[in-house]
This record gives sequence, structure tokens and C-alpha cells, in this order.
Amino acid sequence: MDDAEKRLLNCGQLEARRVVNEIFRLDDENYDWNDIEDIVVERSGHVKNTTQRLFEKATNALQRHYDEDDYGHPRQNHTESYPIRMNHGEGYQLEVNEASDEIEYRVSALKYQYLRGSLSGSQHHLNRLKTALTNDEWRVGTAEVVNKYGRYELHVSVTHETAEVADKQDATTFVGVDVNEDCVGLAAVTEETVVDSFVIEYPEVKRQRHEFFTIRKRMQSMGQTSLEREMRGCERQFVHNQLHQVSRRVVDWAQQFENPVIVFEDLKDMRDDIEYGTRMNRRLHSLPFAQLQEFVCYKPAWCGIPSETIDPEYTSQECLACGHTARANRQGKRFDCVACSFQDHADRKAGVLISAKGLKEQNRHVPALNNLPVVRTQKVRQRGNGECEPPDHNPYLTIRGNQTDGQVGSVSG
Repeated sequence: MDDAEKRLLNCGQLEARRVVNEIFRLDDENYDWNDIEDIVVERSGHVKNTTQRLFEKATNALQRHYDEDDYGHPRQNHTESYPIRMNHGEGYQLEVNEASDEIEYRVSALKYQYLRGSLSGSQHHLNRLKTALTNDEWRVGTAEVVNKYGRYELHVSVTHETAEVADKQDATTFVGVDVNEDCVGLAAVTEETVVDSFVIEYPEVKRQRHEFFTIRKRMQSMGQTSLEREMRGCERQFVHNQLHQVSRRVVDWAQQFENPVIVFEDLKDMRDDIEYGTRMNRRLHSLPFAQLQEFVCYKPAWCGIPSETIDPEYTSQECLACGHTARANRQGKRFDCVACSFQDHADRKAGVLISAKGLKEQNRHVPALNNLPVVRTQKVRQRGNGECEPPDHNPYLTIRGNQTDGQVGSVSG
């Protein structure tokens, strides 16, 4: 992409920002939303359909403000770039060039002003997009032109309209997933036995989030609000990339078992139960537990694997051997029952109990849970901006060590 094309995209983002700011201003002046849409469409430098997508995005933000007390009125943005939001076929077009096997794009940056070229990116994402463009069972939806660190990206949404997910009642392996601040505990349990267990650690997320929080607090005290917002965006991007990598490892591990179903804790009311003091509450309330669960849900759904939720009560405190439940049973990453002295990795133990509750939900036989396989762990680290591909395609990652006989494998950049 040359400098002239970058300038054109920048002008398109400035116009998108102006349109959204105008929507917020007219809403402040108590205009009817139907009148606002007519006004901004008439004045916009974008094609009509693109302006309507921008209107939809802005009014969704306003709707959250009016529906939920925790959301303030969306602020007008005068400093940051704003995504150009478009529909496929009207605001932008994609086509697979059969000769070169590349995906060619045509993006309307402004009215009657277009950009053309070929997409570049991770091969995993390009292959997914080619499937969506060539398969009638897939649909290519809205896209946004986003400027990230001086590089323009096209974020495209695709939908697999006819994916068939297996019936949960037919599952034979229940894969419990215990999501924590710095790791995910996994356990595969059948009606006969505990088949396997695994712990995926991601300590960098906890460390980096603490560093970002410290930097933002210092910026706030110095009045550097624009830099503080930029750092918040960097933190979201880092955590988002990490969660994609972790969720792929969860799905890859679950796929090895016969007829699996992935079992989560129902986190709907989790935040209401968190009360550990101001500092710990801030850390736990801001964790994207639900986002990681969402990633782990939709990835296996593409492969036909179902998921379900169970009541999370006491999964971290209940003993597998004797059933005794007490907060004192858990000491950090170590589970040590104060009643019978049963010991285990706390997060793996919680994963096993989640699997067992999944079996109980379907009135299945629950096996003895006190004779568990050796805990295996995998550490996930990231340097730079990873492409969020599966492990065997990710050029930023290499895997060292083996994953058998209790050995510890590690993933590093």
C-alpha cells in the first residue's frame, strides 16, 4: 500500500469519526434517531450503506448508555482514528483470484474513491476467508478498516450458517474447563475413569495486566488521558491475542477424545460473589473470563463439539476424595483437604470436579475421582504481536519438550 492509498484511508476514517461525532451531538440535542439517520446519511462523505453501518454502531453504544446505568453517554472523539464499517458487496468486495490464489479486495474509502489490492496476513485466517468466499454454507459479513500502530488492517466477520454441533446427550467424554487468572485447568472424564488432565499456564497475562495498570495510573495522575487511552487499547490487544492462543490449545486438547463435550462453570453471577478487598476485586472484576469461555465455545462448535455450563458452587473448595468443602482446603495452586489430607493441583482438581458435575447433570455414572493421572502443564508466552494461529502454523511459536510421563512442555516466542 503506497502513501496515497494510506492518505485516502486516513481521510475515510476521519469522515467516519465525523459522522459518529455528529450522531452523538444530535442525540445530545434530543433529535429523534430516525431524523439523525437521515441527516447524517445526507451529509456523509461515505456511501449510504457505510454511513448506515456507522449509524448502527453509534446507536448501539447509545442504547447501552440508556439501558444500563453503568455506561456514560458516549463521548465525541477528536483525537483517535475511527474504523470504517462496511457491508460486503457495497462498502467492500473480496474475491479469490484463481490464478494467483490470492484474495483481492476493493474498498470504498469515500464516495467514488476506491482502493484495490491483495490481502496479506496469517495463512490460517486467509484460508478461513477463502472458505467463506467459495462455500455457499458460509457468509461474509461486515468488515472494518482499522489503523493499528500505523498499519491498516481489514477485520472481516464470517459466519458458518449450517454448522452441525453434536448433541450433548451423545457425549462420552466430559472435558471440564476451570478458567483462572493465570491458567486454565482441564480434565477429561468418562463414566469409567478420569482419562487425562492438563494445565495451560499464561503467567504473562497477569504480569502484563499489572504493568499496564501501573502505567495507566501514573498517566492519569499526570493528566495524560490520551496516552492512557492508548495504553488501555494496547492492553486489550495483548490480552485478546493471548486468549485466542490459549483457547486454541484448549480446543486442540479436547479434540483428541471420543465424542467430547466441553463443560464450563456458569459465570453469570460470579462478580456478585467476589469480595476480597479493593485491590483483588479490581483485578478479578476486570478479568475477561467470559471472553475466554466464548472463544473456547465457538472454536469447537465449528468442529461439531458442543458445550454446556454447570453450577460453579464450591468447585474450588470441594475435596474429590471425601467431599469435604472448606475455603481452607485451597492454598494458592495447592489443594490440601483439611479433613482427609487429599492433595492435588488446585486448578486441575477443579477441572475434574467440573467434568463430574457435567456427568451428574445428565444423570450419568460418576467414576472414582481420587486416583488421578499425573498433572501435565504447558506454559504459553508471547513476545510481540502474535497472529493467533493454531500452534502448528504459528511462525512466532516453537514447542519444546514432550508432553508425556509428567514432563513439562513449554511454548515460547
